[in-house]
Amino acid sequence: MSEEILINVTLMETRVALIENGLLQEIFIERHNKRGHVGDVFKGKVVRVMPGMEAAFVDIGLEKAAFIHSSDVSEIDAEGFELRGEEHKNVNELLREGQHLVVQVAKDAISTKGARLTTHITLPSRNLVYLPRSKHLGISQRLEDEEERERLLTQLRESLAEEDFVDKGGFIIRTAAVAASKEEFKEDIRFLKRLWNKVDERISESDEIKKVYRGVPLYIRTVRDLITSQVEKVRVDNPKSFEEINQFLEDFIPELEVSVEIYEGDRPIFDLYAIEDEINKALGRQVKLKSGGDLIIDQTEAMTTIDVNTGSYLGSRNHAETILKTNLEAAAAIANSSN
Repeated sequence: MSEEILINVTLMETRVALIENGLLQEIFIERHNKRGHVGDVFKGKVVRVMPGMEAAFVDIGLEKAAFIHSSDVSEIDAEGFELRGEEHKNVNELLREGQHLVVQVAKDAISTKGARLTTHITLPSRNLVYLPRSKHLGISQRLEDEEERERLLTQLRESLAEEDFVDKGGFIIRTAAVAASKEEFKEDIRFLKRLWNKVDERISESDEIKKVYRGVPLYIRTVRDLITSQVEKVRVDNPKSFEEINQFLEDFIPELEVSVEIYEGDRPIFDLYAIEDEINKALGRQVKLKSGGDLIIDQTEAMTTIDVNTGSYLGSRNHAETILKTNLEAAAAIANSSN
C-alpha cells in the first residue's frame, strides 16, 4: 500500500489530501482568516486581579486583554513543575498585578470577551501530548480496551527510560496512538523534547509580552501527524510552505525519511487524481451512489439531516435487500462526506 500527500496552499486557505493507491482517503481544509489562537503559548503580564470573580486579566499582546480563572492557575516549584496542593488558593494569593505569566490560550476571544487562558501548558505530537510542567502519565479515556491501554502505558514508560526522559515532564497518550509502536513513541518524545527546548528558550529570552509558541499551520500538522513509513512522497505547490516543511523536518524530525517535492506542474495540484471533483461531490447537497440511489444532506442550526433514497436501484431479490444494499453504500458515502 503506497500513500502520497498533496498540499495546496493559497492566500485564503490550505488544503491537504491523503492519497492511498491513487484514491482520495482524507481531505483537510484550513481557512486562514478563521484561524484563532487556541493552543498558542504567550508570555503575558497580569494587568488586573479581581478577587470578587476569582480571576484576572492578562495582557498577552492581543487586541483585548485575556481572562484567566484561579482554577486555571497552578503554582510552579523550583524545578519548574506544578504544585498539586489539595487546598485551592484564592486568585490574589496566586497572582499580582505586574506579574509575568506563561499561559496558553484555551478558548478564543468571542465578541467583547477576551481569550480564556490557562497555565497548564500542553504540546501535542502525533501520538502523545507533552505536559512540560507536570509528571503525570495518562491515556485518553476514548481508548477503552484495557489490554491495549496497559500495553501503551508500559510502552510509554519504557520509551521514556530509553530516551533518558523520565520525570522530565508528563505525557498523555492520544486516541490516535492505538496500535502505535515503541519506535513511534520514541520519535514523538524526541520531537517534543526539541520543541519544548525551543519554547523554553523563547520564554527565558526576556520579560517582554510576546508569543513563544504558535500552533502549527495545517501543512506542518500534516507532516507531524500523517507521515508514516507508508508515505512515499509529499508534494506541495507553495515554495514558502515547501521551505517551512523541510525546515520543520530538519529541526524536529531529522530521522524521518520522506521525499518532499515542490510541485510546479501546469495543472493545479488537486487536478491530480481528480481530487477537485471528489471534493465537489462530497460537499454537494446531493451525493450520488453507485447503485443509482442518492443522499440528500441538509444542514440547519439545530441538526444535519441525511435522507437516503434508493432512486433507480430496485435490487435483484426483494425490497429488504434493496434497502440493505443502499444503506450500506450510503454509510460509506456519509463517512466520506463528513470527513
